[in-house]
Amino acid sequence: MVDRSDDEQADERATMPDDRVLTVPNLLSGLRILMVPVFLWLLLVRRADTAAFWVLVGSGLTDWLDGVVARRYGQVSRLGLVLDPIADRLFVVSTLLGLLLRDLVPSWLVVALVARDLWGVAEMVRLRRHGLSSLPVTFLGKAATFALLVAFPLLLLGAGEGLPQRGALVMGWAFAWWGLGLYWLSAIMYYIQAQQVVRRLGEER
Repeated sequence: MVDRSDDEQADERATMPDDRVLTVPNLLSGLRILMVPVFLWLLLVRRADTAAFWVLVGSGLTDWLDGVVARRYGQVSRLGLVLDPIADRLFVVSTLLGLLLRDLVPSWLVVALVARDLWGVAEMVRLRRHGLSSLPVTFLGKAATFALLVAFPLLLLGAGEGLPQRGALVMGWAFAWWGLGLYWLSAIMYYIQAQQVVRRLGEER
């Protein structure tokens, strides 16, 4: 058996979830959740698209930053493993609905992304029936969320007239298509992993 170095063992310990609540990543995830009603208020009530754009940018940055801080400084917690995907899903769905109500995205995009989330919830329920918590968030899922969080502010920016707005719209749809594809691919991978885990548990019993 190959002995791992002290650095590798330290890195593994740093990424093991613990029971801490007050960590920087958890605070960032909580901040992202609080930004949801602010974004919807700016977008739908005030019609302040520029301010709503920067809220979306801030959400994307906090989503990236909380993962970096958690891994680099060993602040991975069990609460964070639950809170981070909840914050991601909540922001994605609420942003989609807000953009739909402003006629900035088509209804089929909303249906496709929400259907994927409902499938993910169904899989989580199925795992819990077997006494398991949800599976860890994969890099593919995070990449999909990142692509969507880049797409949304670009689509909002592309609502105006002019060459820069048209460029933002093209880039926004490019990221939206990538995000949609990766979103469903991550769901399929999650389903396969869940099937393997449930099958293995059945064999052990």
